[in-house]
Amino acid sequence: MGIWENAKPFLAMVSLQFGFAGMHVVVLLSFKKGFSHWVFVVYRHALATMVFAPFAYFLEKKIRPKMTKWTFFKIMALALLEPVLDQNLYSVAIQYTSAAFAAATVNVLPAITFIMAVIFRMEKVNLKMMHSLAKVIGTAVTVCGAMVMTLYKGPFVHFLPNSHHAAQHAATAAEASAGHHWAVGTIMMLAGIVCWAAFFILQKNTLKDYPAELSLTALVCLMGTIEGGAVALVMERRLSAWLIGFDTRLLAASYSGIICSGIAFYLQGIVNRTRGPVFVTAFSPLSMIITAILGAIVLSEQIYLGSLIGAVIIVFGLYSVVWGKSKEKAENENEKLPVVMDKNLNKEAVFAKQIDMQA
Repeated sequence: MGIWENAKPFLAMVSLQFGFAGMHVVVLLSFKKGFSHWVFVVYRHALATMVFAPFAYFLEKKIRPKMTKWTFFKIMALALLEPVLDQNLYSVAIQYTSAAFAAATVNVLPAITFIMAVIFRMEKVNLKMMHSLAKVIGTAVTVCGAMVMTLYKGPFVHFLPNSHHAAQHAATAAEASAGHHWAVGTIMMLAGIVCWAAFFILQKNTLKDYPAELSLTALVCLMGTIEGGAVALVMERRLSAWLIGFDTRLLAASYSGIICSGIAFYLQGIVNRTRGPVFVTAFSPLSMIITAILGAIVLSEQIYLGSLIGAVIIVFGLYSVVWGKSKEKAENENEKLPVVMDKNLNKEAVFAKQIDMQA
């Protein structure tokens, strides 16, 4: 039972990466067919709210704490950071770059989250300790990898037998499209990741006052629908953009809303409350690997050498951060053992003294 309990957070976070990988491909496919990203964000969280609100109401009816003004303000901020800012920036950026590049850039999320966690004193840093040094070096290496991906594109890398023909076709289409701005897309993607990292920091803080993960998920999705809807009404005034049927638009909104918003917010909230925001974001490289394979097969996307080199550097940096976190957790647990042992020794000493007195 102990092994299963320890494995649950790892399994939950790894499973989510498969969901995120599928989202990168499905969402980009719907965008290429004309789905407005402003409308997408609204429908995504509206569907998530409809699915998870009933479960939240009935399952957490007895444990849900009273809503305060400060908690409601935090929920509004959470909805602004992730559903509105992050997802709209991501939606524009993925159209300017590619699904594989979007998944690769997300690898910088653990580093940004770690920096924010240190600033808000959720992570401790002591450079005299090996595990703290590993976390700092890993963060620096991860940022360097992100810079390589940003500044160096490099030649196209062939993975599939027909990838060369697909690359030529994609390159021609990219040159003909004036909206394909790689640098702008990269900046917007990184800005979205900063908002995402801030979301995890604020989520952990909110769960201290409102420890009901399912209810918090439903409320964030609801406020995301309202705030995103207000933005969409201003930015997207075409009536045709709001029309949706049984096509890729409905698939993208349903898939991303239920899996990547509802289930993801819920599982991330549970793990975030117990393990912290850095642990939650430590598994993002897995999504990059899955998305690169799916993007090359389904979308015939180009994978460039700069993205691969940067991704490899990021993975090494991330491993250093995760190793430092595991060592830190082990040392914190070991520090508690002597106290327990001392108590046991004291009990044995008292018991032996009582026997001597009786003798």
